[in-house]
Amino acid sequence: MAPIKVGDTIPDGTLAYFDENDELQQVSVHTLAAGKKVVIFGVPGAFTPTCSMKHVPGFIEKSEELKAKGVEDLLLISVNDPFVMKAWKKSYPETKNVKFLADGSATYTHALGLELDLAEKGLGVRSRRFALLVDNLKVVVANVESGGEFTVSSADDILAAL
Repeated sequence: MAPIKVGDTIPDGTLAYFDENDELQQVSVHTLAAGKKVVIFGVPGAFTPTCSMKHVPGFIEKSEELKAKGVEDLLLISVNDPFVMKAWKKSYPETKNVKFLADGSATYTHALGLELDLAEKGLGVRSRRFALLVDNLKVVVANVESGGEFTVSSADDILAAL
């Protein structure tokens, strides 16, 4: 499948997370994004160096600036199970507006056309690193990285596009 691009409508899909009562929840991506301006950003894996030390902290640190520019939610997707995503979220002192969402079988990542096969490194199918600015389900900005790069999908890149 071709990667999602500017002008596309994001596909619907179901992701998982633990709510504030520590209950496992399933949520529709369209429920999270319909009628709103959101950033959906994806990373190859929880607890991996670039994801944990640069990509996610950038969105946490810039969340108020993004909100001031009209972004209502920051949706982090990783091909990990919801238990891993819960532990990863707890590893940050504050997560502000970032929702940690699990795509355990990479189903939604495949629907976006953003899968990355890291089987030769023992990691299986993961997500390419990306950041999408979505307005009422339409992709306005699609910043998708090549390989393991981190050059176009940061919070600062989205802020510049706003």
